Amino acid sequence: MSLSVTHARAQLGVSAPPVTVETHLANGLPAFNIVGLPEAAVRESRDRVRSALINSHFDFPQRRITVNLAPADLPKEGGRYDLAIAIGILAASGQVPAEALEQLEFIGELALTGGLRPASGALPAAIACAAAGRTLIAPRDCADDVALAAGGAQVAGSLLEVCAQLHGREQLNIAEASVAHAPDHYPDLADVRGQLRARRALEVAAAGNHNLLFYGPPGTGKTMLASRLPGILPPLTREEMLDVAAVYSSAGLPRQRQRPFRAPHHSASPTSLVGGGSNPRPGEISLAHRGVLFLDEMPEFPRQALELLREPLENGEVRISRARAQVTYPARFQLVGAMNPCPCGYLGESRCRCTPDQIDRYRNKLSGPLLDRIDMQVEVAAMNAAELQDAPAGEPSETVRRRVLAARERQLARQGMVNAQLAGGALEQHCALGQQERAMLRASVEQLGLSARSYHRVLRVARTLADLAQLEHIGTAQVAEALAYRNLDRRPVAAGA
Repeated sequence: MSLSVTHARAQLGVSAPPVTVETHLANGLPAFNIVGLPEAAVRESRDRVRSALINSHFDFPQRRITVNLAPADLPKEGGRYDLAIAIGILAASGQVPAEALEQLEFIGELALTGGLRPASGALPAAIACAAAGRTLIAPRDCADDVALAAGGAQVAGSLLEVCAQLHGREQLNIAEASVAHAPDHYPDLADVRGQLRARRALEVAAAGNHNLLFYGPPGTGKTMLASRLPGILPPLTREEMLDVAAVYSSAGLPRQRQRPFRAPHHSASPTSLVGGGSNPRPGEISLAHRGVLFLDEMPEFPRQALELLREPLENGEVRISRARAQVTYPARFQLVGAMNPCPCGYLGESRCRCTPDQIDRYRNKLSGPLLDRIDMQVEVAAMNAAELQDAPAGEPSETVRRRVLAARERQLARQGMVNAQLAGGALEQHCALGQQERAMLRASVEQLGLSARSYHRVLRVARTLADLAQLEHIGTAQVAEALAYRNLDRRPVAAGA
Protein backbone atom coordinates (compact mmCIF):
# COMPACT_ATOMS: atom_id res chain seq x y z
CA MET A 1 0.00 0.00 0.00
CA SER A 2 1.53 3.33 -1.08
CA LEU A 3 -1.12 5.58 0.46
CA SER A 4 -2.09 6.00 4.13
CA VAL A 5 -4.27 8.31 6.17
CA THR A 6 -3.61 9.26 9.80
CA HIS A 7 -5.30 11.82 12.03
CA ALA A 8 -3.91 14.69 14.09
CA ARG A 9 -5.09 17.95 15.64
CA ALA A 10 -4.08 21.53 14.95
CA GLN A 11 -3.96 24.24 17.59
CA LEU A 12 -6.17 27.29 17.12
CA GLY A 13 -6.51 29.14 20.40
CA VAL A 14 -8.07 26.72 22.87
CA SER A 15 -9.73 24.72 20.10
CA ALA A 16 -8.20 21.78 18.22
CA PRO A 17 -9.56 21.44 14.67
CA PRO A 18 -8.95 18.06 13.01
CA VAL A 19 -6.11 17.59 10.54
CA THR A 20 -5.96 14.64 8.14
CA VAL A 21 -2.40 13.55 7.34
CA GLU A 22 -2.32 11.89 3.90
CA THR A 23 0.95 10.18 2.96
CA HIS A 24 1.71 8.99 -0.56
CA LEU A 25 4.78 7.07 -1.74
CA ALA A 26 5.44 7.35 -5.47
CA ASN A 27 8.16 6.16 -7.82
CA GLY A 28 10.82 8.61 -8.92
CA LEU A 29 13.81 10.35 -7.45
CA PRO A 30 13.80 10.28 -3.62
CA ALA A 31 12.13 13.38 -2.20
CA PHE A 32 10.16 14.36 0.90
CA ASN A 33 7.58 17.14 0.50
CA ILE A 34 5.04 18.45 3.03
CA VAL A 35 2.11 20.49 1.69
CA GLY A 36 -0.99 21.98 3.31
CA LEU A 37 0.14 25.44 4.52
CA PRO A 38 2.97 24.28 6.83
CA GLU A 39 5.12 26.87 8.58
CA ALA A 40 8.87 26.48 9.13
CA ALA A 41 8.74 24.10 12.12
CA VAL A 42 6.37 21.78 10.26
CA ARG A 43 8.56 21.76 7.15
CA GLU A 44 11.56 20.91 9.33
CA SER A 45 9.76 17.77 10.51
CA ARG A 46 11.12 16.07 7.36
CA ASP A 47 14.56 15.87 8.96
CA ARG A 48 13.24 14.92 12.40
CA VAL A 49 11.02 12.16 11.01
CA ARG A 50 13.78 10.73 8.79
CA SER A 51 16.28 10.53 11.65
CA ALA A 52 13.68 9.19 14.10
CA LEU A 53 12.69 6.37 11.72
CA ILE A 54 16.28 5.38 10.98
CA ASN A 55 17.35 5.51 14.66
CA SER A 56 14.28 3.45 15.60
CA HIS A 57 15.52 0.75 13.16
CA PHE A 58 12.80 1.25 10.55
CA ASP A 59 13.44 1.49 6.84
CA PHE A 60 13.08 5.00 5.45
CA PRO A 61 11.53 4.63 1.95
CA GLN A 62 13.83 5.82 -0.81
CA ARG A 63 10.89 7.04 -2.86
CA ARG A 64 9.06 10.25 -3.61
CA ILE A 65 7.15 10.99 -0.37
CA THR A 66 4.33 13.53 -0.35
CA VAL A 67 2.58 14.41 2.91
CA ASN A 68 -0.59 16.48 2.68
CA LEU A 69 -1.94 18.16 5.82
CA ALA A 70 -5.63 18.77 5.17
CA PRO A 71 -7.50 21.10 5.20
CA ALA A 72 -5.03 23.05 3.11
CA ASP A 73 -6.30 26.49 4.20
CA LEU A 74 -5.67 25.89 7.92
CA PRO A 75 -2.23 27.12 9.06
CA LYS A 76 -0.09 24.32 10.56
CA GLU A 77 2.45 25.22 13.23
CA GLY A 78 4.94 23.48 15.49
CA GLY A 79 6.26 19.95 15.73
CA ARG A 80 2.96 18.41 16.85
CA TYR A 81 2.51 16.59 13.50
CA ASP A 82 5.80 14.64 13.64
CA LEU A 83 4.30 11.48 15.12
CA ALA A 84 1.35 11.41 12.72
CA ILE A 85 3.66 11.91 9.74
CA ALA A 86 6.03 9.15 10.88
CA ILE A 87 3.17 6.69 11.41
CA GLY A 88 1.77 7.65 8.01
CA ILE A 89 5.07 6.85 6.29
CA LEU A 90 5.36 3.53 8.12
CA ALA A 91 1.77 2.61 7.19
CA ALA A 92 2.21 3.62 3.54
CA SER A 93 5.39 1.52 3.31
CA GLY A 94 3.74 -1.47 4.98
CA GLN A 95 5.91 -1.45 8.12
CA VAL A 96 2.91 -1.05 10.47
CA PRO A 97 -0.67 -2.23 9.90
CA ALA A 98 -2.97 0.52 8.69
CA GLU A 99 -6.23 -1.06 9.85
CA ALA A 100 -6.25 0.50 13.35
CA LEU A 101 -5.32 4.02 12.29
CA GLU A 102 -8.90 5.14 11.62
CA GLN A 103 -9.75 5.13 15.34
CA LEU A 104 -6.52 6.77 16.48
CA GLU A 105 -5.17 10.30 16.53
CA PHE A 106 -1.53 11.27 17.08
CA ILE A 107 0.21 14.37 18.39
CA GLY A 108 3.80 14.78 19.50
CA GLU A 109 7.18 16.04 18.40
CA LEU A 110 9.85 13.49 17.55
CA ALA A 111 13.40 13.61 18.81
CA LEU A 112 16.12 12.42 16.43
CA THR A 113 16.43 9.30 18.56
CA GLY A 114 12.77 8.42 18.08
CA GLY A 115 11.70 9.66 21.50
CA LEU A 116 8.54 11.73 21.93
CA ARG A 117 8.55 15.29 23.17
CA PRO A 118 5.49 17.17 24.46
CA ALA A 119 3.35 19.40 22.27
CA SER A 120 1.45 22.47 23.40
CA GLY A 121 -2.32 22.30 23.34
CA ALA A 122 -2.45 18.60 24.26
CA LEU A 123 -5.56 18.99 26.46
CA PRO A 124 -7.76 20.71 23.83
CA ALA A 125 -6.65 17.99 21.38
CA ALA A 126 -7.59 15.25 23.86
CA ILE A 127 -11.01 16.80 24.50
CA ALA A 128 -11.76 17.17 20.78
CA CYS A 129 -10.46 13.67 20.05
CA ALA A 130 -12.73 12.13 22.69
CA ALA A 131 -15.71 14.05 21.27
CA ALA A 132 -14.92 12.58 17.84
CA GLY A 133 -14.93 9.04 19.27
CA ARG A 134 -11.23 8.38 18.68
CA THR A 135 -8.32 7.56 20.99
CA LEU A 136 -5.48 10.04 21.27
CA ILE A 137 -1.87 8.87 21.48
CA ALA A 138 0.30 11.59 22.99
CA PRO A 139 3.78 11.94 24.51
CA ARG A 140 4.15 10.67 28.06
CA ASP A 141 5.14 14.15 29.25
CA CYS A 142 1.62 15.33 28.31
CA ALA A 143 -0.07 12.74 30.56
CA ASP A 144 -0.91 15.27 33.26
CA ASP A 145 -2.91 17.34 30.75
CA VAL A 146 -4.61 14.73 28.57
CA ALA A 147 -5.68 12.72 31.64
CA LEU A 148 -8.23 15.46 32.40
CA ALA A 149 -10.15 14.68 29.23
CA ALA A 150 -12.59 11.81 28.93
CA GLY A 151 -11.88 9.14 26.34
CA GLY A 152 -8.89 7.32 27.80
CA ALA A 153 -6.01 8.99 25.97
CA GLN A 154 -2.88 6.85 25.75
CA VAL A 155 0.70 7.99 26.24
CA ALA A 156 4.00 6.73 24.88
CA GLY A 157 7.62 7.59 25.37
CA SER A 158 8.90 6.78 21.89
CA LEU A 159 7.94 5.93 18.34
CA LEU A 160 8.86 2.29 18.98
CA GLU A 161 6.27 2.03 21.77
CA VAL A 162 3.54 3.36 19.49
CA CYS A 163 4.46 0.91 16.74
CA ALA A 164 4.56 -1.98 19.23
CA GLN A 165 0.92 -1.28 20.05
CA LEU A 166 -0.05 -1.03 16.39
CA HIS A 167 1.49 -4.49 15.89
CA GLY A 168 -0.38 -5.80 18.94
CA ARG A 169 2.77 -6.68 20.85
CA GLU A 170 2.39 -4.23 23.73
CA GLN A 171 -0.37 -2.03 25.12
CA LEU A 172 0.22 1.64 25.81
CA ASN A 173 -0.67 3.01 29.23
CA ILE A 174 -3.77 5.11 29.77
CA ALA A 175 -2.85 8.68 30.71
CA GLU A 176 -3.04 9.33 34.44
CA ALA A 177 -2.67 12.66 36.16
CA SER A 178 0.11 13.01 38.66
CA VAL A 179 -0.82 13.12 42.32
CA ALA A 180 -2.29 16.52 43.09
CA HIS A 181 -0.05 18.79 45.06
CA ALA A 182 -1.22 20.18 48.35
CA PRO A 183 -3.06 23.48 47.93
CA ASP A 184 -0.83 26.51 47.84
CA HIS A 185 -0.49 28.36 51.11
CA TYR A 186 -2.19 31.63 50.32
CA PRO A 187 -1.31 34.67 52.44
CA ASP A 188 -3.78 34.95 55.31
CA LEU A 189 -6.17 37.86 55.54
CA ALA A 190 -5.52 37.91 59.28
CA ASP A 191 -2.17 39.56 58.51
CA VAL A 192 -4.00 42.76 57.51
CA ARG A 193 -4.29 45.07 60.49
CA GLY A 194 -7.22 47.46 60.55
CA GLN A 195 -8.61 48.52 57.16
CA LEU A 196 -12.03 47.13 58.01
CA ARG A 197 -13.71 48.88 55.10
CA ALA A 198 -11.21 47.49 52.59
CA ARG A 199 -11.49 44.00 54.09
CA ARG A 200 -15.26 44.21 53.81
CA ALA A 201 -14.97 45.27 50.16
CA LEU A 202 -12.64 42.36 49.46
CA GLU A 203 -15.16 39.92 50.95
CA VAL A 204 -18.01 41.41 48.90
CA ALA A 205 -15.94 41.26 45.73
CA ALA A 206 -15.11 37.60 46.36
CA ALA A 207 -18.72 36.70 47.13
CA GLY A 208 -20.13 38.19 43.93
CA ASN A 209 -17.05 37.98 41.66
CA HIS A 210 -17.05 41.77 41.34
CA ASN A 211 -14.24 43.86 39.87
CA LEU A 212 -12.50 45.98 42.49
CA LEU A 213 -10.23 49.02 42.56
CA PHE A 214 -8.28 50.05 45.66
CA TYR A 215 -6.92 53.58 45.84
CA GLY A 216 -5.01 55.31 48.59
CA PRO A 217 -1.57 56.58 49.65
CA PRO A 218 1.51 54.40 49.20
CA GLY A 219 2.08 51.77 51.86
CA THR A 220 -1.50 51.44 53.07
CA GLY A 221 -1.85 47.77 52.15
CA LYS A 222 -3.51 47.81 48.72
CA THR A 223 -1.24 45.13 47.26
CA MET A 224 -1.34 43.17 50.51
CA LEU A 225 -5.14 43.05 50.38
CA ALA A 226 -5.27 42.08 46.70
CA SER A 227 -2.82 39.21 47.17
CA ARG A 228 -5.16 37.70 49.77
CA LEU A 229 -8.18 37.56 47.47
CA PRO A 230 -7.41 34.05 46.07
CA GLY A 231 -7.37 32.68 49.61
CA ILE A 232 -11.04 33.55 50.15
CA LEU A 233 -12.32 32.47 46.72
CA PRO A 234 -14.06 29.10 46.22
CA PRO A 235 -11.91 26.28 44.82
CA LEU A 236 -12.07 25.53 41.11
CA THR A 237 -14.84 23.21 40.00
CA ARG A 238 -13.95 20.43 37.57
CA GLU A 239 -15.41 22.39 34.66
CA GLU A 240 -13.46 25.49 35.62
CA MET A 241 -10.29 23.44 36.07
CA LEU A 242 -10.67 22.10 32.52
CA ASP A 243 -11.13 25.64 31.19
CA VAL A 244 -8.02 26.89 32.97
CA ALA A 245 -5.97 23.82 32.03
CA ALA A 246 -6.92 24.23 28.35
CA VAL A 247 -5.62 27.80 28.31
CA TYR A 248 -2.36 26.89 30.02
CA SER A 249 -1.92 23.86 27.76
CA SER A 250 -2.36 26.00 24.64
CA ALA A 251 0.27 28.39 26.03
CA GLY A 252 2.68 25.51 26.71
CA LEU A 253 2.66 26.20 30.48
CA PRO A 254 2.32 23.72 33.36
CA ARG A 255 -1.22 22.94 34.46
CA GLN A 256 -2.65 25.36 37.00
CA ARG A 257 -4.31 23.58 39.92
CA GLN A 258 -5.48 26.70 41.77
CA ARG A 259 -7.40 29.77 40.73
CA PRO A 260 -4.88 31.79 38.74
CA PHE A 261 -3.52 35.00 40.20
CA ARG A 262 -1.72 37.05 37.56
CA ALA A 263 0.03 40.30 38.43
CA PRO A 264 1.80 41.71 35.33
CA HIS A 265 4.14 44.68 35.71
CA HIS A 266 2.84 48.06 34.56
CA SER A 267 5.40 48.06 31.74
CA ALA A 268 3.52 45.18 30.07
CA SER A 269 2.68 45.79 26.43
CA PRO A 270 -0.89 45.58 25.09
CA THR A 271 -0.01 42.32 23.32
CA SER A 272 1.36 40.66 26.45
CA LEU A 273 -1.68 41.77 28.43
CA VAL A 274 -4.43 40.83 25.98
CA GLY A 275 -2.65 38.29 23.77
CA GLY A 276 -1.65 38.24 20.13
CA GLY A 277 1.53 38.11 18.10
CA SER A 278 2.14 36.77 14.61
CA ASN A 279 1.32 33.32 15.99
CA PRO A 280 -1.39 34.32 18.49
CA ARG A 281 -0.77 33.30 22.08
CA PRO A 282 -2.91 33.91 25.17
CA GLY A 283 -2.14 37.04 27.15
CA GLU A 284 -2.32 37.76 30.86
CA ILE A 285 -6.10 38.23 30.82
CA SER A 286 -6.56 34.71 29.42
CA LEU A 287 -4.00 33.22 31.81
CA ALA A 288 -6.12 34.80 34.57
CA HIS A 289 -9.26 33.05 33.26
CA ARG A 290 -11.44 31.88 36.19
CA GLY A 291 -9.05 33.69 38.51
CA VAL A 292 -7.75 37.14 39.42
CA LEU A 293 -5.92 39.71 37.33
CA PHE A 294 -4.19 42.22 39.60
CA LEU A 295 -2.97 45.49 38.07
CA ASP A 296 -0.83 47.35 40.57
CA GLU A 297 -0.16 51.04 39.84
CA MET A 298 -3.00 50.86 37.34
CA PRO A 299 -2.66 54.39 35.85
CA GLU A 300 0.96 53.59 34.97
CA PHE A 301 -0.12 50.94 32.46
CA PRO A 302 -0.26 52.12 28.83
CA ARG A 303 -3.68 53.62 28.22
CA GLN A 304 -4.03 51.54 25.06
CA ALA A 305 -3.52 48.36 27.07
CA LEU A 306 -6.12 49.35 29.66
CA GLU A 307 -8.69 50.24 27.01
CA LEU A 308 -8.29 46.77 25.51
CA LEU A 309 -9.67 45.33 28.76
CA ARG A 310 -13.11 46.84 28.22
CA GLU A 311 -14.59 44.24 25.88
CA PRO A 312 -13.16 41.17 27.69
CA LEU A 313 -14.57 42.51 30.97
CA GLU A 314 -18.02 42.50 29.36
CA ASN A 315 -17.85 39.43 27.12
CA GLY A 316 -15.52 37.12 29.03
CA GLU A 317 -13.41 36.41 25.95
CA VAL A 318 -10.91 38.07 23.63
CA ARG A 319 -10.86 37.71 19.84
CA ILE A 320 -7.50 38.09 18.11
CA SER A 321 -7.79 38.61 14.36
CA ARG A 322 -4.92 37.97 12.00
CA ALA A 323 -4.73 37.75 8.22
CA ARG A 324 -4.85 33.94 8.17
CA ALA A 325 -7.06 33.15 11.16
CA GLN A 326 -9.17 34.47 13.99
CA VAL A 327 -8.42 33.06 17.44
CA THR A 328 -10.70 33.32 20.48
CA TYR A 329 -9.36 32.87 24.00
CA PRO A 330 -11.52 32.81 27.16
CA ALA A 331 -10.94 35.73 29.51
CA ARG A 332 -13.52 35.60 32.31
CA PHE A 333 -11.33 37.05 35.04
CA GLN A 334 -11.88 39.14 38.15
CA LEU A 335 -10.08 42.45 37.85
CA VAL A 336 -8.45 43.97 40.94
CA GLY A 337 -6.58 47.23 40.52
CA ALA A 338 -4.60 49.53 42.80
CA MET A 339 -3.70 53.18 42.35
CA ASN A 340 -2.67 56.30 44.24
CA PRO A 341 -5.18 59.14 44.70
CA CYS A 342 -2.86 61.59 42.94
CA PRO A 343 0.53 61.55 41.17
CA CYS A 344 2.53 61.93 44.39
CA GLY A 345 0.18 59.66 46.33
CA TYR A 346 -0.41 61.96 49.31
CA LEU A 347 -3.60 63.79 48.36
CA GLY A 348 -5.02 65.77 51.30
CA GLU A 349 -1.72 65.94 53.20
CA SER A 350 0.44 69.03 53.62
CA ARG A 351 3.26 67.51 51.58
CA CYS A 352 1.01 67.08 48.51
CA ARG A 353 1.63 69.75 45.88
CA CYS A 354 -0.48 68.25 43.09
CA THR A 355 -2.72 70.75 41.31
CA PRO A 356 -6.31 69.92 40.33
CA ASP A 357 -5.21 69.64 36.69
CA GLN A 358 -2.47 67.17 37.59
CA ILE A 359 -4.93 65.09 39.61
CA ASP A 360 -7.42 65.13 36.74
CA ARG A 361 -4.78 64.08 34.22
CA TYR A 362 -3.61 61.27 36.51
CA ARG A 363 -7.10 59.91 37.17
CA ASN A 364 -8.17 60.35 33.55
CA LYS A 365 -5.66 57.70 32.60
CA LEU A 366 -8.49 55.40 33.65
CA SER A 367 -11.25 56.28 31.22
CA GLY A 368 -14.88 56.58 32.22
CA PRO A 369 -15.93 53.47 30.26
CA LEU A 370 -13.25 51.43 32.06
CA LEU A 371 -14.24 52.74 35.50
CA ASP A 372 -17.86 51.91 34.64
CA ARG A 373 -16.83 48.27 34.39
CA ILE A 374 -15.24 48.26 37.86
CA ASP A 375 -18.03 47.49 40.32
CA MET A 376 -16.32 48.72 43.48
CA GLN A 377 -13.92 51.63 44.00
CA VAL A 378 -12.67 51.62 47.57
CA GLU A 379 -10.36 53.99 49.43
CA VAL A 380 -7.62 52.43 51.57
CA ALA A 381 -6.78 55.13 54.09
CA ALA A 382 -3.40 55.67 55.74
CA MET A 383 -2.92 54.50 59.35
CA ASN A 384 -0.56 56.01 61.86
CA ALA A 385 1.73 54.01 64.15
CA ALA A 386 -0.69 54.03 67.08
CA GLU A 387 -3.54 52.72 64.93
CA LEU A 388 -1.34 49.97 63.56
CA GLN A 389 -0.21 48.89 67.02
CA ASP A 390 -3.67 48.97 68.55
CA ALA A 391 -5.51 47.34 65.67
CA PRO A 392 -6.45 43.73 66.50
CA ALA A 393 -5.72 40.91 64.09
CA GLY A 394 -8.54 40.49 61.61
CA GLU A 395 -10.49 37.38 60.76
CA PRO A 396 -8.46 34.63 59.09
CA SER A 397 -9.05 33.84 55.43
CA GLU A 398 -10.77 30.54 56.21
CA THR A 399 -13.50 32.25 58.24
CA VAL A 400 -14.16 34.80 55.52
CA ARG A 401 -14.04 32.09 52.88
CA ARG A 402 -16.87 30.18 54.56
CA ARG A 403 -19.12 33.24 54.30
CA VAL A 404 -18.10 33.71 50.67
CA LEU A 405 -18.90 30.08 49.88
CA ALA A 406 -22.31 30.37 51.54
CA ALA A 407 -23.13 33.50 49.52
CA ARG A 408 -21.97 31.84 46.29
CA GLU A 409 -24.14 28.80 46.99
CA ARG A 410 -27.19 31.04 47.41
CA GLN A 411 -26.47 32.74 44.10
CA LEU A 412 -25.97 29.49 42.18
CA ALA A 413 -29.10 27.93 43.70
CA ARG A 414 -31.20 30.99 42.87
CA GLN A 415 -29.98 31.97 39.41
CA GLY A 416 -27.31 29.50 38.29
CA MET A 417 -24.53 32.12 38.09
CA VAL A 418 -22.62 34.59 40.24
CA ASN A 419 -24.13 38.03 40.70
CA ALA A 420 -21.48 39.75 38.57
CA GLN A 421 -22.80 37.87 35.52
CA LEU A 422 -26.46 38.88 35.93
CA ALA A 423 -27.82 40.69 32.88
CA GLY A 424 -31.06 41.43 31.10
CA GLY A 425 -34.18 39.81 32.49
CA ALA A 426 -32.24 37.88 35.14
CA LEU A 427 -30.87 41.17 36.51
CA GLU A 428 -34.34 42.69 36.75
CA GLN A 429 -35.77 39.56 38.34
CA HIS A 430 -33.16 38.89 41.01
CA CYS A 431 -32.22 42.50 41.77
CA ALA A 432 -35.75 43.88 42.05
CA LEU A 433 -36.06 46.86 44.42
CA GLY A 434 -38.86 48.12 46.61
CA GLN A 435 -40.30 51.61 46.23
CA GLN A 436 -38.07 53.14 48.89
CA GLU A 437 -34.93 51.53 47.50
CA ARG A 438 -35.80 52.62 43.96
CA ALA A 439 -36.24 56.23 45.09
CA MET A 440 -32.92 56.20 46.94
CA LEU A 441 -31.04 54.72 43.99
CA ARG A 442 -32.66 57.09 41.49
CA ALA A 443 -31.71 60.18 43.49
CA SER A 444 -28.14 58.96 43.98
CA VAL A 445 -27.65 58.09 40.32
CA GLU A 446 -28.86 61.55 39.26
CA GLN A 447 -26.63 63.28 41.82
CA LEU A 448 -23.50 61.28 40.91
CA GLY A 449 -24.23 61.23 37.18
CA LEU A 450 -23.78 57.45 36.95
CA SER A 451 -24.15 55.73 33.61
CA ALA A 452 -26.64 52.94 32.95
CA ARG A 453 -23.77 50.43 33.21
CA SER A 454 -22.77 51.79 36.63
CA TYR A 455 -26.41 51.68 37.71
CA HIS A 456 -26.61 47.97 36.90
CA ARG A 457 -23.33 47.28 38.68
CA VAL A 458 -24.62 48.99 41.80
CA LEU A 459 -27.61 46.64 41.65
CA ARG A 460 -25.36 43.58 41.37
CA VAL A 461 -23.22 44.65 44.33
CA ALA A 462 -26.36 45.32 46.38
CA ARG A 463 -27.59 41.83 45.55
CA THR A 464 -24.30 40.37 46.81
CA LEU A 465 -24.55 42.37 50.02
CA ALA A 466 -28.03 40.96 50.56
CA ASP A 467 -26.72 37.43 49.97
CA LEU A 468 -23.97 37.93 52.54
CA ALA A 469 -26.62 39.15 55.00
CA GLN A 470 -28.81 36.13 54.09
CA LEU A 471 -31.63 38.43 52.96
CA GLU A 472 -34.12 37.48 50.28
CA HIS A 473 -34.70 41.06 49.12
CA ILE A 474 -32.36 44.04 48.72
CA GLY A 475 -32.90 46.70 51.38
CA THR A 476 -31.95 50.36 51.70
CA ALA A 477 -28.83 49.44 53.72
CA GLN A 478 -27.52 47.30 50.85
CA VAL A 479 -28.26 50.00 48.25
CA ALA A 480 -26.51 52.63 50.37
CA GLU A 481 -23.43 50.48 50.89
CA ALA A 482 -23.25 49.57 47.19
CA LEU A 483 -23.41 53.28 46.29
CA ALA A 484 -20.64 54.00 48.80
CA TYR A 485 -18.35 51.79 46.71
CA ARG A 486 -18.57 54.23 43.75
CA ASN A 487 -16.10 56.71 45.25
CA LEU A 488 -14.27 57.65 42.06
CA ASP A 489 -17.51 58.78 40.42
CA ARG A 490 -17.18 61.87 42.62
CA ARG A 491 -14.92 64.74 41.60
CA PRO A 492 -11.47 64.69 43.29
CA VAL A 493 -10.64 67.34 45.85
CA ALA A 494 -7.22 68.98 45.64
CA ALA A 495 -4.97 69.41 48.64
CA GLY A 496 -5.78 72.50 50.65
CA ALA A 497 -9.17 72.99 48.97
